[in-house]
Amino acid sequence: MTAHTPTKPSVATRRRIKPGRVAHQLAVVAITALLLGVPFWLVVVTAGKNQAEALNPNLALPSQWQLLENFATVFSEGRMLAGFFGSLLIMVPSVVGVLILGSLAAWVLARRAERWMAVLYTLAISGVVLPPAVVTIVLLLRQLGLAGTVPGMVGVYMGMYLSTAIFLITGFVRTIPVELEEAARVDGAKPLRIFFTIILPLLVPVLATTTIMLCLYIWNDVFYALFVIGGRVDTLPLNLFQVASAGLYLNNWHLIFAFIILMSLPLLVTFIVAQRRIVSGITGGAVK
Repeated sequence: MTAHTPTKPSVATRRRIKPGRVAHQLAVVAITALLLGVPFWLVVVTAGKNQAEALNPNLALPSQWQLLENFATVFSEGRMLAGFFGSLLIMVPSVVGVLILGSLAAWVLARRAERWMAVLYTLAISGVVLPPAVVTIVLLLRQLGLAGTVPGMVGVYMGMYLSTAIFLITGFVRTIPVELEEAARVDGAKPLRIFFTIILPLLVPVLATTTIMLCLYIWNDVFYALFVIGGRVDTLPLNLFQVASAGLYLNNWHLIFAFIILMSLPLLVTFIVAQRRIVSGITGGAVK
C-alpha cells in the first residue's frame, strides 16, 4: 500500500495567481507613494534649498543641499529648545491624566450592563463628535484664574480628548475575561488594586495607540493653544506660527519646512518604535 502524496499546483496555476497579486501589491505601493511620499519629498527638498530656490516650493532637487544649515538657523532663531520643553510640559501631564481617567472610566462603563450606564457611555463619548466652544473655554478659564497657564491648558486638553480615550479603551476592556477580576475579588482584592494590577497591564496595546493619537493632537495643536496660552508659554507649533506671522519666516519656505521637520522628528521616532503596539491596540479594541 503506497502513501498518497498531495499534488502540487501546476506551474500554469501558479502563474495565473501571481500576476494578480503582484498587480495588487504594486497598486497599493503606488497609491501609498503618491499620498505619503510626494508630500514628504516636497517638505524635505524644500527644507534643503536656499531662499531663492524655495520661493516657489516644488519637487525639484536643490542645486546645493543646505539642510543642516537651515536646521541650525531655525533651531537658534525659532526658539525651538524652549518650545520643545514647553510642549513636553503641556503634553505629558495631559496624556497621563487622560489615560488614567479614561482607563478607569472605560473599565467601569464596560463592566456595567445597566441601561443608565449605556446612556452615560453615550454622554462620555459625545465629545468625539461635538467640538468644544473656544469662547466658552476661554471665559471659564478666566473666571477660574487659569487663563494663560499650563494647568489651564492641560485641563482643556484633558477635557477635549477624554472622550476619545474612553471610546478606544472601552472596546478593548470588553475583550478581557471577567473571570480574572472575579478571581481577584475572591482573594480579597479591592477595585483599585484589581484595576492597577490586572486590568491596566492588559491595556498596554490600546494605551499605546491612544498615547500616540493624543500626542499627535496635542503636539501639533496651535488653535486652542493660541487662545489659551498664546504668548505666555512657548510650544513648537505656537513658535512656528508666531515667527512666521511676525515676518521672520515670511517667504522663507525653506526655514518653515525645516522647522516642521525638526518639530515632527520626536513623534516620528516614537511612532516607528511603537507601531506594532499601535496596530495591536486598534485591532484588539475593534473585536467587540
